[in-house]
Order: sequence, then C-alpha cells, then structure tokens
Amino acid sequence: MPSTTQREMLAKVNSQTGFIAALDQSGGSTPKALALYGVDADKYSTDEEMFDQVHEMRTRIITNNAFTGERVLGAILFENTLDREIEGRSTAHYLWQEKQIVPFLKVDKGLEDEANGVQLMKPITNLDVLLAKANTQDVFGTKMRSVIKLANQTGIDAIVAQQFAVGQQILDAGLVPIIEPEIDIHSPEKALAEAQLQAAILRQLDTVPEGQQVMLKLTLPEENGFYAPCIAHPKVLKVVALSGGYSRDEANERLTANAGMIASFSRALTQGVSAQQSEVEFTAMLDEAIAGIYAASNT
Repeated sequence: MPSTTQREMLAKVNSQTGFIAALDQSGGSTPKALALYGVDADKYSTDEEMFDQVHEMRTRIITNNAFTGERVLGAILFENTLDREIEGRSTAHYLWQEKQIVPFLKVDKGLEDEANGVQLMKPITNLDVLLAKANTQDVFGTKMRSVIKLANQTGIDAIVAQQFAVGQQILDAGLVPIIEPEIDIHSPEKALAEAQLQAAILRQLDTVPEGQQVMLKLTLPEENGFYAPCIAHPKVLKVVALSGGYSRDEANERLTANAGMIASFSRALTQGVSAQQSEVEFTAMLDEAIAGIYAASNT
C-alpha cells in the first residue's frame, strides 16, 4: 500500500509538467561521469572515495537553486546515493521534503553479454531488500535498463518479457517501475527495432493488472510521434526519453518533435557543468540546461 507521501508524489507526476533528472550513473559509468565533471581518476583511489566524489557532485546539483520541483519532476538515484545524506537528511527525503522532486531508485545490476541482438539485465538478486529500503525512504519508483542493438524479434521479446516480469514484482511492492529497454542510437536497424519494441510493449501492457501503471523510458524515435500509442495507453503513467548519447541540443530538438514524451536525461543534463566552476558559473550553466530540457519536455 503506497504511503501518503507516495500518493502525493503520484498526484504530482500525474498533473505537473517537468522532466526527470537521471543522476544514477553507477559502477563502470561513474569514472566517466566524474571525468566529464572535471574530477580525474587521480583524485580517488578506492571505490568508496570515488562514490564520495560523485556524491559531492550530485549534492552540488541537487542543492543548487536552479534544481527545483517547479521544473524537475523527479530524479533517479542509485543505491549508494540513497544510502547517503544531504544536509542531514536521506537523499530521497531531501529531494521530496526540500525540493518537491519525486525520487526514483535504479535497481538493475548491469547487463548480460549480447545475445540475439540485445543485452538482458543481470539477475537482481537483492530486489526485495532494495524495494523495502526504497519504501522506508518514501521512494516513488524504480528504474531498470536493458539494451537493444539490433531488430531481432526474439531478443526484443525476451527483453520486454524480462522487464515486465521484474516490473510486476516492483508494482507488487507498491512502487512504480520505469521500464527502460534502450535502443542503441547507433543501431543500423533502429527504426525497425522501434516498431518491434513498441508492438512487444503493447502486448505486455495488456498483462498489467487493473489499477496499476508503469512508466516507460525509451530512446527518442526516428519517426516523430511514433510512441503515441504507448503514451495514450491507460496502463502507462508517463513515457520518458533517454538522451542516449545525443548532444543536449539534438536530444532537445528530437524531444520537442515528440509530443507527450518528457526528458529523463543524464549526460545531456550535466553537459557543461564542472567542479572547477564558481557557484555563479555552475548555477548559470545548470539553469540553462534545465530551462532547455524543461521547454523540450513541454511540447
């Protein structure tokens, strides 16, 4: 049963405009995220020191005056960030209580090796523990990612079946899953893969029990408005777009052409901010990024 706070979050996601900040780089992607921020590998020697650095970066973003619930609807965290505090409160509680930003938790454990043109998720062995932890901190939802490289129907069906099976476990725990079957933007069969993916998603949506909804996180499509059937589906709370390696300008341009999708950008959000900037410079750069992504999410 969702808490009162989680019900308030649902009302916000249902009714308010904005986008979802993806602040969930973890494991192998963390050094790259830090390097882009201007923190080189010689600044840390252990994983814990690395996560200290990334928490400093995320704290600087989250506490900044430009980062508010008026434009940022939600933020995706990973478990290490959830376990840490910002200004004396758990990160999830700070986001909601101080900023009115809805917290989500990344729950996947990375990707299997490619087979049938896709990379399935590795088993999430501690999912029940993670979901219980998320509920104690009034986290609203989760996010889990798998990757599609080629238009292989067998592989795509397997990805979608896995995502929805885990998604149902998350729904049963009272949380809303963001289902993310990313299509590689460099796929030579991207448009065909999108058609196969949407058909598989629509079939699986029919299995979601009445009264429950999922969110979808999808690569920006080759055909504008392509995911309109998913956006309109009653079992879908929101369809969000990943930037997928596109520059912020290109991601915003593609998003603007897809009414009903909102951003859930990672690199495109933090592009241009750095540890070396003064607070004035940092705020100006972050505000510019948020303003552009917010505008593109409200077309």
